[in-house]
Amino acid sequence: MNAIDPEVLQYFLGGIVTLLVIFIIIFQILKKLGKDPKNILPANLANRIGVPLLVFLASLLIKFAILGKFFRFDYTYEILGSLSTIGFILSIAWFSIIALKIAKSRILLNYDVTREDNLSARKIYTQFMILERIIIFIIVIMAVGIALMSFDSIRSIGVSVLTSAGIAGIIIGFSAQKAIGTLLAGIQIAITQPIRMDDVVIVDGEWGRIEEINLTYVVVKIWDQRRLVVPSTYFIENTFQNWTRQSADILGTVFIYTDYEVSFEALRGELTRLLESSPLWDKKVNVLQVTKATKKAVEIRALMSAKDSGTAWDLRVFIRENLLVFLKENYPESLPKTRISVSDPSKENS
Repeated sequence: MNAIDPEVLQYFLGGIVTLLVIFIIIFQILKKLGKDPKNILPANLANRIGVPLLVFLASLLIKFAILGKFFRFDYTYEILGSLSTIGFILSIAWFSIIALKIAKSRILLNYDVTREDNLSARKIYTQFMILERIIIFIIVIMAVGIALMSFDSIRSIGVSVLTSAGIAGIIIGFSAQKAIGTLLAGIQIAITQPIRMDDVVIVDGEWGRIEEINLTYVVVKIWDQRRLVVPSTYFIENTFQNWTRQSADILGTVFIYTDYEVSFEALRGELTRLLESSPLWDKKVNVLQVTKATKKAVEIRALMSAKDSGTAWDLRVFIRENLLVFLKENYPESLPKTRISVSDPSKENS
């Protein structure tokens, strides 16, 4: 075994110090830029990029050590060369993902989903969130594939397996059919957008809002704070209600059942008064109609409009309660009742 050349060791240690100084300088520059409000880079960029930058510089240092022939054993060069290659691939993939996330966040700053008319913003959010996950998935798969192919032994094994595993590939393809279908459903949602972020939907009889759209599943936030996790394929293969597909405006209905003695005009006037007194009404639709008449009661439908489904729900509750109070206080005889007719037996015998 040959001794390590002191001059080579000196260069190697100098390289370590140089790379550490470069790392500290880049880290401090990014940290300073993050504090500048006019800078387009995120404030935490230095912390996010620190680890992949360190991996990249360490891989670069190993490459310099190999080129400088610091090590005296061939197998050492082979092992460290492979490690440095994997480090380069890992750091570049990591940098790509960080750059993708930064670009997405900067573009989405131009779209506000908290405002009332947020249809276009929700559309953009949905596309970017799903496409981001798809691109990250592709980057990870490519990075793993390139890293594995950097090893000669694995490359030869992979070629032999691919050439002799036709039947196994078909079996695996059938086994993975459902998983692939789920991935394709996520891509289809991003393109066709049957649902968007913050859409109001009815899924399996549950009312809720779309909270997350992932590549393989969707999270629906139910009105009582529960979360319904639904596979992406559900929104492609099944029928569901989307209350905010074109706009957030929605009509609300209230059904009241009364006796035939009710005054429809008085009830219609009270509905108008209640709507005009409520800030929940958007002043577009105000209709009261008799929709059904049975042997025992009359079905009356009050139709009203609101800016979104949540407001419509509150407005319906307000109208229903106050219409019942109005009938009880002013027309108690109009509440539903059962009539019984009793005849006089003496008249029947005569």
